Amino acid sequence: MALKIKLSRVGATHIPAYRVVVSEARYRRDGAATEQIGVYQPKSKELPLKIDLERADYWVSKGAVPTDTVRSLIKKAKAAAAAK
Repeated sequence: MALKIKLSRVGATHIPAYRVVVSEARYRRDGAATEQIGVYQPKSKELPLKIDLERADYWVSKGAVPTDTVRSLIKKAKAAAAAK
């Protein structure tokens, strides 16, 4: 069972919104997810990114591989958490 941490699109047309989910690598982008660990809304002015960093670290320790985009989002969330 190969797990990935990836984005799942849930927004309307021209209003993108994504869930940060943990799911099997072979599942579709918007398919079944093992766990939702965050939300990303790129067009939102306030709080565009919200990720549960503890759960992200837990899943990475269990062998889940984040996609390149999610890896950069987690890095930004950690930097924002350290700044507070």
